[in-house]
Amino acid sequence: MKDAFGIPQSLLVLGGTSEIAQATAHRLIARRTRTVWLAGRPSLELELAAKQLRTLGADVRTVAFDALDPESHEEVLGKVFAEGDIDMVLLAFGILGDQATDEREPVNAVRVAQTNYTGAVSAGLVSAAALQAQGHGSLVVLSSVAGERARRSNFIYGSSKAGLDVFAQGLGDALYGTGVHVLVVRPGFVRSRMTAGRKEVPFATTPEAVASAIELGVRRRSELVWVPGALRLVMAALRHTPRALFRRLPF
Repeated sequence: MKDAFGIPQSLLVLGGTSEIAQATAHRLIARRTRTVWLAGRPSLELELAAKQLRTLGADVRTVAFDALDPESHEEVLGKVFAEGDIDMVLLAFGILGDQATDEREPVNAVRVAQTNYTGAVSAGLVSAAALQAQGHGSLVVLSSVAGERARRSNFIYGSSKAGLDVFAQGLGDALYGTGVHVLVVRPGFVRSRMTAGRKEVPFATTPEAVASAIELGVRRRSELVWVPGALRLVMAALRHTPRALFRRLPF
């Protein structure tokens, strides 16, 4: 159960090597989260991430999880929940892809969509059912401002995040009143390994800033947070920008 300050005592991360997920786990462990599950494809990177978190004093375990294998999600995640209640699930996996390459090679584009959307729908529904069965918990879904409106430079990635965002909002409505809370997080450009070498856009942020927003959002039981917060107003304006003008914007 969450403590008196709303901090989860147990955390399941789907996408355990994500820098945002790692920053979030660091922050929550510093605030008394004691059990962390890191779910991801078996790798040295996943084990090193777990080892680092253990140095902070948490009980950290890894579990093999593949977003592209939805048939396994119920079994894999069921085993985690069978070990005890989970206070917070952080759905943090996803891939950016390469727009130019993915346009030329549709199989790559499909992989982006299957990872970011199809895999997330499966994992999100399985996690939501488990949280509802235990009667409490938060499901935090990492969306993106890229899903707010299609841009020429990343519309394949953006479309997958748009689908995820709508799904997560609908799931939150479906779970309203059950004791399960869904938080949708919309970061802007995040300086991380995934975006290394890409042109930075205004209102860029960091994994640590997103982690801070996640913690606050969970404690307040918010349904949606923007990182940074100013993006809410920026995107409100861009959402209504005429298409002929929008396509000429330099980003």
